[in-house]
Amino acid sequence: MASRQEKNQIKQEKIDQEEKNTKNKKRVILVVKILFLIAVIFFGAYFYTKYSSTTGIIVKEERIINKKIPDSFEGIKIIQFSDLYYGSTIFSEEVDKIIKIINVRKPDIILFSGNLIDPNYKISTKEKNKLIESLQKLNANIGKYAVSGNKDNEEFNAIMNQSDFNILDNNYDLIYSNDNSSILLVGLSSLVNEKRDVDKAYSYFKEETHNSNIYTVSLMSETDDLDNILSTYNTDLVLAGNSLNGQINLFGHSLISKEGSKKYTEKYYKINNTKLYVSSGIGSPDLGIRLFARPSINFFRISNK
Repeated sequence: MASRQEKNQIKQEKIDQEEKNTKNKKRVILVVKILFLIAVIFFGAYFYTKYSSTTGIIVKEERIINKKIPDSFEGIKIIQFSDLYYGSTIFSEEVDKIIKIINVRKPDIILFSGNLIDPNYKISTKEKNKLIESLQKLNANIGKYAVSGNKDNEEFNAIMNQSDFNILDNNYDLIYSNDNSSILLVGLSSLVNEKRDVDKAYSYFKEETHNSNIYTVSLMSETDDLDNILSTYNTDLVLAGNSLNGQINLFGHSLISKEGSKKYTEKYYKINNTKLYVSSGIGSPDLGIRLFARPSINFFRISNK
């Protein structure tokens, strides 16, 4: 027959075992909760970066004021879109939505700053024809212009020409208003593909009859040589693309850098008297995801006061 002390010891061992079992259950429950939370965060982050962050175009509207802009250009509307990367996260249905977003704003000038088709996507003839048909529907009172990016090839020229875009690779165009005043639009080809010819693009300023005080807009994809350009040529407004504003950003740092666009990745810079706006683009190449760099279109109204 067990003594009182033995009984108490047995009882205490049972209590200790129950407490141990309870603590183990709590630990298991805590681990399950942590794993569940990690799974929710992981799948939530995946869904956000893969789907939510790559859809829903933001329209970034800015007013550009410069005394050099002629009175007759007061209120002119310019839309810039960039880096479509058709075949990444953008297909025919998304292109049609973009066309509507642009046309409803009744732009005077439409600018495309390169990278039309994802280089890893084999676009079919049917898709190509549909893309041309869609881009043809873009309406601009004055004109539609484009420059190539480093991912563009021969298809770019064919598609954009058939879509009524004026390709300004290393070229310029004088845009006149009704009273014969003008602004200058300069286009630069891809920097990465070593096709960029800065002197040819800005050859207007070498003409005997040039206006040294003309309001100048420069359109380009990559911007890593911009400081050199500005040291030689005057330009008041630069509209660029390619960087996708980092595409994936954490704690203020871009995790993906694009060749040719490593210095100027944010959406806006003021460089002396030059304003630089960098588009975050529309498509999502490579990983097909974005984080804190939503697809967007830039919408500018220009004014001299």
